[in-house]
Amino acid sequence: MNTRLSPRELAYCGLFGAAALLLPVFFHVVHLGHVFMPMYLPLVTLAFFVRPWAVAITALLTPLLSGAVTGMPPFYPPVAVFMAIELAIMGALIAAAVGRWPQANAWLILVPVLAFGRVLYVGLVYGFSLLIELPAGFMAGLSLLGGWPGIVLMIMIVPPIVRACRQSARLAPVQRGSLP
Repeated sequence: MNTRLSPRELAYCGLFGAAALLLPVFFHVVHLGHVFMPMYLPLVTLAFFVRPWAVAITALLTPLLSGAVTGMPPFYPPVAVFMAIELAIMGALIAAAVGRWPQANAWLILVPVLAFGRVLYVGLVYGFSLLIELPAGFMAGLSLLGGWPGIVLMIMIVPPIVRACRQSARLAPVQRGSLP
């Protein structure tokens, strides 16, 4: 198993990781960051282009770095940690599925993984709420309802972006001496 990142994967991880750090700033200006989950968009898209461990590391570090630098997502309650876990697992699952079935429709991979990610996040919120003696069902319900607009946005935006990028990569002429 090759564990080294290719220059292309490193570029993708850097580009999409940076987008995941910057995009939420614009959404939070109009107080829509918690509703549309803008950090998820680039990281879920990244999962279609790199190997599972590369996207998992990028997705694990991005919310933690954003929380440390900007304060969003917050560390208490541990939204940054929950997001990091959810994004890393979702990204790895998407990338593994794409590696296993490269010709599969992006929607067929994306929708079940997003649903699983929401269930995982709600489970983390529920468990933490029990731990600190908050009404766990209520808190889990809020986190479930609050994330659905972002899930719908990802379902609408990510597959067309993936399809366009794959199509442009197929159509781009290969120049002599350039990297594949």
